Amino acid sequence: MNVRSFLRGALALLAAGAVLPALAQNVPATVDRPVTISYYNYNLASAGIGAEATKRLIAQFEAVNPKIKVEPVGASSFELTSRVQADVAAGRIPDVAQMVFSDLAFGVDNLGVAALEDIVSEEERKAHFAGMSPNGLKLGMLDGKTYGLAYTFSTPVLFYNADLFRKAGLDPDNPPKTWAEVKTAALAITKKTKAAGVATGIFGASAGDWLFQGVLRSNNGSLMSDDRKKLTFSEPASVEAVAMLRDLYDSGAYTNLEIDAAMEGMAAGNIGMYLQTSAIQGFLVRGAQGKFDLRASTMPRFGDKPQRPNNSGSALVILSRDPLKRRAAWELMKFMTSKEAYTVITSEIGYLPLRTDIVDDPQYLGDWVKKHPLIKPNLEQLAMLEPWVSFPGPNYRQIQKMMMEGAEMAVFGGMNPADAMKAAQDNAQALMPR
Repeated sequence: MNVRSFLRGALALLAAGAVLPALAQNVPATVDRPVTISYYNYNLASAGIGAEATKRLIAQFEAVNPKIKVEPVGASSFELTSRVQADVAAGRIPDVAQMVFSDLAFGVDNLGVAALEDIVSEEERKAHFAGMSPNGLKLGMLDGKTYGLAYTFSTPVLFYNADLFRKAGLDPDNPPKTWAEVKTAALAITKKTKAAGVATGIFGASAGDWLFQGVLRSNNGSLMSDDRKKLTFSEPASVEAVAMLRDLYDSGAYTNLEIDAAMEGMAAGNIGMYLQTSAIQGFLVRGAQGKFDLRASTMPRFGDKPQRPNNSGSALVILSRDPLKRRAAWELMKFMTSKEAYTVITSEIGYLPLRTDIVDDPQYLGDWVKKHPLIKPNLEQLAMLEPWVSFPGPNYRQIQKMMMEGAEMAVFGGMNPADAMKAAQDNAQALMPR
């Protein structure tokens, strides 16, 4: 963290009534006495497999690290950073947290997220990072330092119902690769079946902006300038991407559904195609089993332009200032991103494995990948993955909300896409740090 960022964080904490903790001393090489660390995790707040798998991993960690006790704290992905902020302000600083990538810059500048370079040696970091995806490791970097270690993350996948494709006279072995082909296929499905053509997880109260970012960038659009000072999501390439979504909706190819309704509709076989995070794969597989042929393809592209998918999901970050707890936190972080843990995270929850070296290894994911071809588009896109951009400053969530509201008005509200995005950008620019 640079001096300016540190001072911003200090002022934010003092303004919130918190006492800024002292900087840590040297972190010990091992945990040589009992210690308890808090672990803020949003999978723990979910129902079903995500929570159960996470609890099991924590229990396994404690079994092999008997001196470390983990105190789990569950909160939803949209509430977790606010919970962390409130507890930091109250002097209850979390030790480890699962933080969504769009919150990372705020966490670094305002909550005291520590860089791994300031906690463990280069030799130890390199040893743990061996076998991990270079693109995956970049997701948690800011200003040249590693503040977060990618944990549960995924790429956008186009799930599709092969049975509906057949009924519509489409070839399920050749799914749409471009947005124009998506439109054609969706209209065929709506015309020849009773199902909806295509739905997405781009919009909605719980959608965030991660999927929208990938759509803009795939048309060579952008969100803000490289120096992170000027918003750019109303520039022509970005507006053109929004106009494409508007055309899909106006044509009747695109059905506007809330995320839960779209997921349930896809799982029930009532939607032809659904663009969403690969993390819902398990839910869709369970719904489709014995009912219809569920398949998956990569994110659609714009003509000949390559896809530029970005990630959803989270990174593990360390906030503790206590040297012993920092070592315990790093040990937990290592375990949760180990080969064994990623075998569980990928096969049971549905996220990408940060460790690409286990994909073909029969001891880990090798046999599972052969039996579950739906993971293949996700793995393919890992090679072209780009980071989920986090807006700067304390108003980052309002900026994100304004951008997404502008896009929704353009796609579903009847506004001219250029006018809607320009108005959203002008209003959001006023909230950017000066």
